[in-house]
Amino acid sequence: MTHDHSVGTYPRFMPAERPAIPVELRRRLLVEAGHRCAIPTCRQTPVEFEHIEEWAKVQEHSFDNMIVLCPTCHARKGDRPGQIDRKSLRQYKANLATVNGRYGDLEQRLIWLYANALRRYPDDIGTMFNLPLGSAIQVLFLIQDGLLKQADPAPNEAYLWVHFTEAGRDFVERWSSALPLDEVTFAED
Repeated sequence: MTHDHSVGTYPRFMPAERPAIPVELRRRLLVEAGHRCAIPTCRQTPVEFEHIEEWAKVQEHSFDNMIVLCPTCHARKGDRPGQIDRKSLRQYKANLATVNGRYGDLEQRLIWLYANALRRYPDDIGTMFNLPLGSAIQVLFLIQDGLLKQADPAPNEAYLWVHFTEAGRDFVERWSSALPLDEVTFAED
């Protein structure tokens, strides 16, 4: 057995005959998930590299078949009730590509915050977020896509108030539930 680890990852023991995951591939996987667990409602550290289809079956390390998970989510991978199945892992990975390719850091944080708010308060319909005045440019794509709406400012207001639209709520629910995001219609640029 060899010890497989890197900065920001959880150490794992791998069979000696299994080749190490190439450094460049590890970097791409970590960047894809923001150096955190790829499960949207988790996002914990440290992380481990996981094959969506088992190594024993595919016998290769490939970007399309790998995902970064925290030890807890990794232990939950499986096909029994309450576990994270392969279909869900594939969808989480596809959704990462959609969200990372379209939205900036602040937009992704708002998506995550709203997903967690909905988890705690499923009937919530009006969570408002206040952002520093001048932040509209940082949430521009969520606004353009019709997922986020700017509230009318009060006189002398020092904040920009925004809330997710009905389409935004649907998007966030799909994202956090490992449902395809390609069924969400985005506004034209």
